[in-house]
Amino acid sequence: MAEEVPQYDAERQGSLTGVAQGLASEDDAAVLAKLGYKQELRRNFGIMEVFGIAFSIMGLLPSIASTLAYSLPAGPAGLVWGWFTASAFIFVVGLAMADLGSAMPTSGGLYWWTHYFASPKTRNALSFLVGYSNTLGLVGGLCSIDYGFALMFVSVIVIARDGNWEPSNGIVYVVFMCCVLVHGVLASTISKAMAKLQTVFVIANFILIAATMIALPIGRKHERNDAKYIFSHTDNLTTWSPGFAWFLTWLSPIWTIGGFDSCVHMSEEASNATKAVPYGILMSIGSCWFFGWLICIVLAACMTRDTSTLLSSPFGQPMAQIYYDALGKRGALGMMTLLFIVQFLMGLSILVAVSRQSWAFSRDGALPFSAFFRRVSPRLLIPVRAVWGCVLVACVLGLLCLIAPAAASALFSLAVAANNVAWGTPIFCRLVWGQNKFKPGPVYTGDKLSRPIGWLAIAFLLFGIVLAMFPASGPNPTPQTMNYTVVVNCAVWGGSLAYYFIDARKWFTGPKITLSEDDLTDEQQAAIREEGLQIEGVPTTVESVDAGGEKGDRVAAKV
Repeated sequence: MAEEVPQYDAERQGSLTGVAQGLASEDDAAVLAKLGYKQELRRNFGIMEVFGIAFSIMGLLPSIASTLAYSLPAGPAGLVWGWFTASAFIFVVGLAMADLGSAMPTSGGLYWWTHYFASPKTRNALSFLVGYSNTLGLVGGLCSIDYGFALMFVSVIVIARDGNWEPSNGIVYVVFMCCVLVHGVLASTISKAMAKLQTVFVIANFILIAATMIALPIGRKHERNDAKYIFSHTDNLTTWSPGFAWFLTWLSPIWTIGGFDSCVHMSEEASNATKAVPYGILMSIGSCWFFGWLICIVLAACMTRDTSTLLSSPFGQPMAQIYYDALGKRGALGMMTLLFIVQFLMGLSILVAVSRQSWAFSRDGALPFSAFFRRVSPRLLIPVRAVWGCVLVACVLGLLCLIAPAAASALFSLAVAANNVAWGTPIFCRLVWGQNKFKPGPVYTGDKLSRPIGWLAIAFLLFGIVLAMFPASGPNPTPQTMNYTVVVNCAVWGGSLAYYFIDARKWFTGPKITLSEDDLTDEQQAAIREEGLQIEGVPTTVESVDAGGEKGDRVAAKV
């Protein structure tokens, strides 16, 4: 008796290659095949690991510490309520993103969704813009995290020397560059353990949070601020109006919680991606919203009432001064050491995420030297070249550290503004042009709520872009206090669009199909022809062939 041949339905046919290589389950590879991609990365990440990489990138307490310069000028109430309010809006953005992530989980999700939903006339240009904005935004996030690490690292030395040493911009940059390079080595060599390490990173974050929330109130037990001061006292240490100074506090949670899209970029390494991606997004945002608010309350309760002394601390970090006031020199050294260790882990996690976005974008031929960077290491099954490409760009962007602290702070705002464009554009395209093409995944906010959630998310993201452009200290800035975000981001956006219209429009046609012809079902081939999508090295036109008297369709290879 002949061996029975297993039968696969149309949705699963394209998944056979990935399943045969042991990279993914049949269901996960089938979902990816429906989006036009073959399975090339091993799926090591479950729901908790996907949540873990986003939560690790957010690095709650180190991120709050790195951005206290935005929060403290508005006083304790600005710190507390600014965090709570902005986080609520970010959760709305997460809901809109979760709808898309559950429906179409792919590593290049943001620009893929943009191309899929946008109108035929705009989709290539918008997809190109979103891909570059998201890639540079994530690299900016890597730079800002590692720059924060460098500042925390040198602050420990300053504390140890009782404030009798001041690091130069050059020293800060050297520490920053060493950190980025070490991240590159680790991201290239411990790939198999990276998923499991996310659990360790999450635990390290919570240990730091718990230690801070216990140690600070104990250390300041005789000098703690009361509830009225924490929740209702405002300051204004800027030259903006009090109301706008409060809005500027939103930049801290916007930057901190901005790592949730890393769940999207890990889609092709996630098991049960249609649920792992949306749940990872919502769990990471929700955790940071709640625990971040508690941290802000504790900081407001334990900090000195003269907030200007925190901002002008000789240690160079307001958080270092808060620890020093509560715990003394040894306690501050211990807590700041733990803080920069967790910050280091944040940088490693975001490098993994940005390398996957860069790899996905190069897979579609959009980055310079795409043929080089799209290669996946056959031994490690990760895009090692993309990792080191991101390391190189980060080291170049980090040269802003050498100019002035205001220029270096543009690294923080670069991540905010660039990612807001990348997040808002696919949501906008879906609502305006692609609502009828949208097929919900298993996690969905529903037909009645999905559209208003999307529009509210877009409004908040637009406001965040504008907010990130303003000088933090007030109007009429000097070259030393200027917010250079507008310069950096306009260079990114203007440069990418100029590159597209001058050259890339001649060859960039959006996401490419990486499945071979044999992996495609008849239904998939028909859908691809209808969409006008390009299959890498395979057919785009249908010719009628007569094989032994029977007519069949074949695809003519493009030369």
